[in-house]
Amino acid sequence: MATYNKRGYKAPKEKVEKENTFIEEDVKIDEKDSTTAGVFNSLDQTASKTEEWVAKNQKYIFGVVGAIALVTVGYLLYQKFIVQPKEDEAATAIFDAQQTFQKAVDATANADSLFTIALNGEKGKQGFKAIADEYSGTASGNLANYYCGIAYLNLGKNDEAIASLEKFKSDDMMLSTLAVGAIGDAYSQKKQSEKALEQYLKASEMNKNDLTTPRFLLKAGQTALALGKKADALKYFTEIKEKYEASPEGSTIDGLIGLAQ
Repeated sequence: MATYNKRGYKAPKEKVEKENTFIEEDVKIDEKDSTTAGVFNSLDQTASKTEEWVAKNQKYIFGVVGAIALVTVGYLLYQKFIVQPKEDEAATAIFDAQQTFQKAVDATANADSLFTIALNGEKGKQGFKAIADEYSGTASGNLANYYCGIAYLNLGKNDEAIASLEKFKSDDMMLSTLAVGAIGDAYSQKKQSEKALEQYLKASEMNKNDLTTPRFLLKAGQTALALGKKADALKYFTEIKEKYEASPEGSTIDGLIGLAQ
């Protein structure tokens, strides 16, 4: 029997079953992954070495920690049972001397005797000198140095005033400024005008404000004028005029500017 193909007809191909094959691909390790692994490995090694060091030196470590704890506890106990009671005693002691000092400031007569009592004490009560010595290192002991300086200044004992005021150290900028200016007053009373001018200028530069700055600029200008330094005096007076005209010093500054010109 004859066979023929229809036009366009194609005999179907035999199905070929593909064998399931496993192809092993090359696994590429990223350089970053390698570096990270190295870092972790290094950290592990460092941690191990640290643990070994701690194990070998634990007695030393515990000793250091114990010493720090002991010092800390000792400091706290010292502050509570030594420093604070002494601060309280000093604050109580200085109160009476401050009362006497204020009476001296307000007095119209016998001020010198009151300043002397404030310095030396009376009737079993300590004065500023004893408080400054006995309670040095306390806030009240330090403040007593300032009071001593001002009392000495009012008594005309300028060397003692300077010595006491130079011992006074404070974070209170107002008192610190007044102390420096008072040293200037002591030098002025000693007729050491150059040193007085130096202290007045220092005080005028500290803690710029409407109270102390024009006060010590005025003293600096007057001292400079007395020294024949008219140009400097004019500069100080002009600063008062321009910046502190509303101050008590500013109310009379025009006349001084005229003298300095």
